[in-house]
Amino acid sequence: MDKFANIEALVAVVESGSFIAAGERLGVAKSMVSRRISQLESHLGSRLLHRTTRRLSLTEAGRNFYQRAVQILAELDEAEQSVAAETSELRGAIKLAAPITFGLRHLAGAITDFLDIHPAIELNLDLNDRNINLIEEGFDLAVRIGELQDSTLVARRLGISRAVTCASRVYLDRHGEPAHPGGLRRHTGLQYSNLGYRQHWQYETPKGETVFGQPQIRIRANNGEALACAAVAGLGITTGPTFILGGYLREGSLVSILNDYRRPAVGIYALYPPGRMLPRRIRVFSDFLAGRIGDHPYWDEGLENS
Repeated sequence: MDKFANIEALVAVVESGSFIAAGERLGVAKSMVSRRISQLESHLGSRLLHRTTRRLSLTEAGRNFYQRAVQILAELDEAEQSVAAETSELRGAIKLAAPITFGLRHLAGAITDFLDIHPAIELNLDLNDRNINLIEEGFDLAVRIGELQDSTLVARRLGISRAVTCASRVYLDRHGEPAHPGGLRRHTGLQYSNLGYRQHWQYETPKGETVFGQPQIRIRANNGEALACAAVAGLGITTGPTFILGGYLREGSLVSILNDYRRPAVGIYALYPPGRMLPRRIRVFSDFLAGRIGDHPYWDEGLENS
C-alpha cells in the first residue's frame, strides 16, 4: 500500500468534491481514487467518507484525519521547495476564498498578474460572502474584510479598507443633505445586511467621539454593489467601502456626504488554517497581495476624504 498516494487521494477528493474530479487532478482513473480511499480506510480501520449519490462528506474520524493529512502534505511540499533556491519557479495549487464584489473588482486582476508571473501555479477561486470553513473545505487561505472574529485561524493583514457615506445628487436635491449623523433619521437608508445596524451607521466626530446615525432602512442587501446601484438610482443614502463606492464617486453618479464624520476603517486580511507550515507559494502569493493592496490602496486615489 502506498500510504502517501492514499493520503493524497483523500485530500484530493475532499478538496475537489468528487472521485472523478480528484482523479482528473491526480491524473488517474476514478476507480483508482476509490481504491486508494478504500485501502486507506481498511488500513486505519475506520470509515473516512460518507458516500451518497448526491454528495461526499467527511465522517468525524475522516475530518480529524483530513486535517492532519493536509498538514503533512503542506509540510512535505514546503520541505521539497526549501531544497530549491528561493528564485526557483513556484509550483502547485492555491485554493482561495474571497468576498464576491472585492474578488471581482480587485482580486481578479491581481490573480491574473500573479499567474502571469508564475505560470506553473494553478488557482482555484471561490467567490462567496459566506463564512468559509478553511479546514473542512480544504482552502489554503481566505481573504476577509472587517473585524475578525476570535478563531484559531492565522491572520495576516494585507491592507486597509475605508468607508464613505454617499447618495445621488438627485436624492440630495430632493431630500436635502444631512449635516450630522443624527440628521440621518430624516432620511432613507440602504444597508448592508451582513453588518449590524450600529456597525453600519457608526461615525467618528472630528473630536474622536463615536456617534451613530439612524436612517429609515428601505433596502437591506448582502451585496454592496447592489446597494450602490440603488443609491445611484436615487433610492436613498448608503455607506460602504471605497473599493466599491470610489468609482461611483469619481464619475459623479454618487456624492460623498458627512465628510467631517469618518466611518471606522477596517483591515483586509489573509486567513490561513492553523498548525501547519505555510507553503512557499502561499507565502509569496500573500506577499504579492499585500504589495498590491497596502494601507493606501490604489482604489482610494483621487478621493479627497479617503
